[in-house]
Amino acid sequence: MRVQDEEKPYDDINITPMLDLAYVLLVIFIIMTTASVQGIKVDLPKASSSASLAKPQTKAITVSDSGQIYLDAYPVSMDELESRLRTIKATTPDAPIVLKGDSTVAYQRVMDVLDLLRRLDLSQVGLVTGKASKGS
Repeated sequence: MRVQDEEKPYDDINITPMLDLAYVLLVIFIIMTTASVQGIKVDLPKASSSASLAKPQTKAITVSDSGQIYLDAYPVSMDELESRLRTIKATTPDAPIVLKGDSTVAYQRVMDVLDLLRRLDLSQVGLVTGKASKGS
């Protein structure tokens, strides 16, 4: 008499490890697609078919809590900022600018930068803000 249970082949495939991998990939995909930069939406310029397909590089101007001004993470004075913005305006007239001001900085310092942008006729400007706390 022979025992049939000794070498019984598997009739089905265990898909639990495959589902675990699919769920992990789904969670990673959701996290990566929802991560974004906070701020005000900027109306970016449109390129014509004859123009270059490269979008202009966004320039970031930051005013720190001490009043120091940074252009793309490099400290600059107001005169240096004006000359660099004139160069940017000459090469890319519709260059988008993002302005970040610390919440504790003097309001006049941010207004000086906004006034400079207006004098140079740089109109593609976005102001970066943080999320409001839910307790407020």
